[in-house]
Amino acid sequence: MGAASDSPQAAFARFVRRAIDDAKDERGWSVTDLAAHTGVGRSTVFRWLAGDWHDYPELAKVRGFCIALDVPVAAAFRALGLPDGEPLQPEPAAPPVGRSRATGARRRADGQADADVRVILSRLADPTVPADEKQLIRDLLSYLARRPVRRAG
Repeated sequence: MGAASDSPQAAFARFVRRAIDDAKDERGWSVTDLAAHTGVGRSTVFRWLAGDWHDYPELAKVRGFCIALDVPVAAAFRALGLPDGEPLQPEPAAPPVGRSRATGARRRADGQADADVRVILSRLADPTVPADEKQLIRDLLSYLARRPVRRAG
């Protein structure tokens, strides 16, 4: 993260401002164009720019924003003060015999989630991890725990 007094809101607002400025310079995009290409609404973009959020931005929206602008998602995560994350393991070409592809993918996702939880718990227990990073982890976990579950279909 930046300076100790630098909030995730301020750091992420700077990140978004740079991305918007680059999109304007390189592609001639307005905020309306950017919203259309990224799938992130204008009002959300303006809230991000103002640092006007209390719960972390939806990570799917952040990813869509970054992908559409060819900006590394890890840069956005760093601006938010979040771990960059590890790449997901590639999916095998064919499902194992006796299991459906969906079951195999679900087991891989569960295994990745278990690995991620172990890393998070180790960071929370590590005395060398700064208190502000631990607080960010706790805040994000709290947000995820309170967030309503979205059902498919």
